[in-house]
Amino acid sequence: MDALRAEDAAARALGLGGAGDAEWLARCELAALYRLLAHFRMTDLIDTHVSARVPGQGGQFLINRYGVLFHEMRASDLVKVDEDGRALQTGPGATPAQRVNKAGFTIHSAVHKARPDLHCVIHTHTTAGIAVAAQRQGLLPISQHALKFYGKLGYHDYEGIALDLEERERLVAALGAHKAMILRNHGLLAAGATVAEAFHEIYFLERACQAQVAALAGGQELNLPPEAVRLRTAGQFGNDNASGIIDLAWQAALRLIETEGAAYRC
Repeated sequence: MDALRAEDAAARALGLGGAGDAEWLARCELAALYRLLAHFRMTDLIDTHVSARVPGQGGQFLINRYGVLFHEMRASDLVKVDEDGRALQTGPGATPAQRVNKAGFTIHSAVHKARPDLHCVIHTHTTAGIAVAAQRQGLLPISQHALKFYGKLGYHDYEGIALDLEERERLVAALGAHKAMILRNHGLLAAGATVAEAFHEIYFLERACQAQVAALAGGQELNLPPEAVRLRTAGQFGNDNASGIIDLAWQAALRLIETEGAAYRC
């Protein structure tokens, strides 16, 4: 956040729809997250989406303008929408017609409306994520990365492209009290109380799926840790936030896109 706070003045200079410092910082963080997902190849051309609440603005969140690639995302490319999907003013030259992926709105608005504890939501269509989403057994407890989600992962059955707003109730029910979910035959979803936590969740979930695909491809019998070890490991991961690991990892990840300078903070 220290690097992002240096851009406070840019918010006023650009006059992003009257956005205050808090909203501008949220925009910068979210744009950085988009670029990090591109860095780790968690993209699907212009599809999939990441969102974050607008601080102090109940019912409003930021999401990508449809058509912008993740690696080129800027703070000013993010569209502010309300709970009904209406695009609000987002910056110089912005128009109410700025396009948001309709399925993206359905998925993200469902979580934001039902889970006030979650600030940021990530949805991906990676090869490994889709592969595990297509496997009946779901995520197997075969790696340390997977054990982070042991007993803490929701599953939502595929209903087609998420264009029906009525699906939101079922999405939320499947997520339950968890912060991550596998959308069967579709992809992954992860969220967090902060952008840093959401990134941590999707990074480990993606890596767990990659490990599972590779392990199954080996054609050998898999070794599963005993139940007691699974539960203990899941509990150990629960201490990451308290010990500052999540924020430490986020700051380290931001250095991966330092070569881009202030590009995403425009």
